[in-house]
Amino acid sequence: MGEKRTFTKEFKERAVELALKAERKQSEIAAGLGIDGNTLSRWKREAREAEGGTLKAFPGKGKARDEEVARLKRENEDLRETNEILKKAMVIFTAKTPR
Repeated sequence: MGEKRTFTKEFKERAVELALKAERKQSEIAAGLGIDGNTLSRWKREAREAEGGTLKAFPGKGKARDEEVARLKRENEDLRETNEILKKAMVIFTAKTPR
């Protein structure tokens, strides 16, 4: 199996732009760029989806949604930790002091 190739955001954007404006077949454009036709189709779909929503097209490794999920997981962990600290503090401050 071959190595997985990575492409820059600019390359993907230019490839999509070329595919949308060109008068040649998409397979010919993909071959000229040295990529698979399915890859170009996927890039076009991702660009189209990003156009109508809040997701960024070609964000790099992973999707924008993945970054948001990771951020929310970190925030959730911080909140759980804060909650545990507050529970322990409540026990300390509400404990009856010996007389």
